[in-house]
Amino acid sequence: MKDSGKFVAHCSKLKIGDKAPYFEGKNELGTILKLTDFKDKKLLLYFYPKDNTPTCTIQACNIRDHYSELTNLNVAVLGVSADSVKSHSKFLTKQNLPFSLISDEDLSIIKSYDVWGPKQLFGRFYDGIVRTSFLINEAGRIESIISQVDSKNHVQQIVALLQK
Repeated sequence: MKDSGKFVAHCSKLKIGDKAPYFEGKNELGTILKLTDFKDKKLLLYFYPKDNTPTCTIQACNIRDHYSELTNLNVAVLGVSADSVKSHSKFLTKQNLPFSLISDEDLSIIKSYDVWGPKQLFGRFYDGIVRTSFLINEAGRIESIISQVDSKNHVQQIVALLQK
């Protein structure tokens, strides 16, 4: 979206305190995972543009490298992109990720969390997945939203929110 000639990045309309939109989707093994599978812990549901791209790999590896910090805080992790189950399986194996990735090829989860929208890269405008993370509490409510994801320090952003 352009505002006064300046590009304004898309931001989810979901708010802290909202009931998290229900989802179910196939992970890298073809297993269906649902929001309700995580009702006994917090869930970091992170949306990213594409497997095996530099910034997405940095983000996934940051979560991998600090995964025990999240599990010690009773936080489960799920990544979501529009990549196929096969792509997720290869990415997960290559990067040795200890968490699942959901394939959302029809964009249903991505659109229900309102993370599909206008983006700008190298002066080009297009629609795509806007990197966003949601921390969902045990009651299924959105506890935090990170729209300015620092891929190199993403877990640190999450831990800081949990310590507030």
